[in-house]
Amino acid sequence: MDDWTYIISLKQGDKELGDIKIRLFPDVAPRHCRNFDSLVSIGFYDGTAFHRVVKGFMMQGGDPNSKSKPKDTWGYGDPSQKTVPAEFSDLKHKRGTISAARTQDPNSATSQFFICFKDAPWLDGKYTIFGEVIDGFDVLDKVENTKVEKQPKSSEVSSPVEKIEMKIRKVRK
Repeated sequence: MDDWTYIISLKQGDKELGDIKIRLFPDVAPRHCRNFDSLVSIGFYDGTAFHRVVKGFMMQGGDPNSKSKPKDTWGYGDPSQKTVPAEFSDLKHKRGTISAARTQDPNSATSQFFICFKDAPWLDGKYTIFGEVIDGFDVLDKVENTKVEKQPKSSEVSSPVEKIEMKIRKVRK
């Protein structure tokens, strides 16, 4: 994985938002990096959405439900997915950090991840950081400023009005 970078291509409706280039931290979170890499290799993320966008905080995506299931199921994941145990580190949640999304159980991460728009020190040591953005911060800004509405099953105003779809490919450095 050290020889690769990953390109997250985003589109919203017919509009291409651009590419976010990331690198992983296999020395810090080897299991999370292997999980992400294997899912990218089988095209798992292609067609999934960033279903949660919280301005000033982060964008979350990677739920298989967001490919074709009703919007009120997005973010709840597939209970049959293999979980990845937590790999906490001394790394800090800052702009561009890629971290594993999970439930209240620290060992419940699966395919979902989030990318921080800003520093989020309250997450440090509580969520597994497994990568960072190295290019495409302008695309992060576009996503952060997208129009959002209330989530179908909560009062949080973070559901993009128009689906933000991703496709991820890996490329040699």
